[in-house]
Amino acid sequence: MMKIAVLAALAGSASAFAPSSGARAVTSLAEKSQALPFLEAPPNLDGGVGDVGFDPFRFSDFVPIDFLREAELKHGRICMMAWLGFVSVDLGFRVYPVPEGFDALTSITAHDAAVEQGGMSQMLLWFSLLEVFDLVAVVQMMEGSGRAPGDFGLDGGLLKGKSEKEIELMKLKEIVHCRLAMFAFSGVVTQAVLTQGGFPYF
Repeated sequence: MMKIAVLAALAGSASAFAPSSGARAVTSLAEKSQALPFLEAPPNLDGGVGDVGFDPFRFSDFVPIDFLREAELKHGRICMMAWLGFVSVDLGFRVYPVPEGFDALTSITAHDAAVEQGGMSQMLLWFSLLEVFDLVAVVQMMEGSGRAPGDFGLDGGLLKGKSEKEIELMKLKEIVHCRLAMFAFSGVVTQAVLTQGGFPYF
């Protein structure tokens, strides 16, 4: 597998110096990214759900698109949960029983307190265990198991009886919310640190 990857990288490097045909150049110049119309459309994007030609750093040139999509879904799902949890704590929600001294914590101050108390170590342990199972699924997907990126079979029955078009729409909604959540969580943490206040962090 490693030898194939090295050969592919060398072939790609060599092709960079080979003269290209005029027809190829005209075609690539005509195809512009939908998201960034001033850039050429990345050739390795596959037109899947949510694909708008956004890959300005051209990660898809050297990383398989299924791996990139898996990573995007995973980070987006984590950020959706993280935003909700972060804001919920600052609105006063707690999981009982609350450890002593944790009542007055904000989302920002909770981190250091949880590290001292040991809660963060437990979270690291359990999330690391989940990552092992995720890694197995990703490796199988990359070897051609047929598993779709991000699919763990946990749809809760929401997709049962849905048509292919309806399933595609649900997937589009998820990826759009994933992308929004990644920006939202970055923004809410930044604003909370800058203002040192509670929600809505003004």
